[in-house]
Amino acid sequence: MQRQYKYFDFVMAAFVTVLLTSNIIGAAKVAKVFGIEFGAGVFFFPFSYIFGDVLTEVYGYAKTRRTVWAGFAALAFASIMSYIIVKIPPSPNWKYQEAYEIAFGITLRIALASLIAYWAGEFANSYVLAKMKVWMNGKILWMRTIGSTIAGQFVDSLIFYPFAFYGYWDNQTILSVMMSNYVLKVSWEAIMTPFTYIAVGFLKKAEQEDYYDYHTNFTPFSIKDE
Repeated sequence: MQRQYKYFDFVMAAFVTVLLTSNIIGAAKVAKVFGIEFGAGVFFFPFSYIFGDVLTEVYGYAKTRRTVWAGFAALAFASIMSYIIVKIPPSPNWKYQEAYEIAFGITLRIALASLIAYWAGEFANSYVLAKMKVWMNGKILWMRTIGSTIAGQFVDSLIFYPFAFYGYWDNQTILSVMMSNYVLKVSWEAIMTPFTYIAVGFLKKAEQEDYYDYHTNFTPFSIKDE
């Protein structure tokens, strides 16, 4: 009989919520702070990695794998829905089509790049954290959360920006934006480390769980939670 957890569903829902909102709301705006340009969603997208760290640290890789697939399905549906609704011919009396296209318009290429990058990055993040936890006997949580984010965000950025913008942006711009966003995301993870500690500590105590992936099948192509 599988264990029932009090808070797993809430953490999973928070993960998917952050993923969707950061990609749909944040992706449309390019911000510039202190002379650095970046997608506004970069302030919130890293929260998905923080929730991913919390899930893997407390519940294990297999539970996180189910959550990653749930997020993938939700993001795929949202991307398809956005694309179709934008393309539906508007009523002549509706005057906001252009604004709607700016806010919610997404090319299939960018949507596909986002899906692949998210999938690969999240699994890399969870895999590295789970393996480091076993190797380090559960010690030095901050090193594991930041280390796994360095790996996961690197995979995410390396896939997304070239896939989405090669041929549209020049190579220098792609590299510049990719590196600045990567540094910002990893830095945000480091800044949020105290909150990660609080969340992990609370959940481990509340759930009476501190999972170690000693015998886990690490294939990403499964939705089994064991």
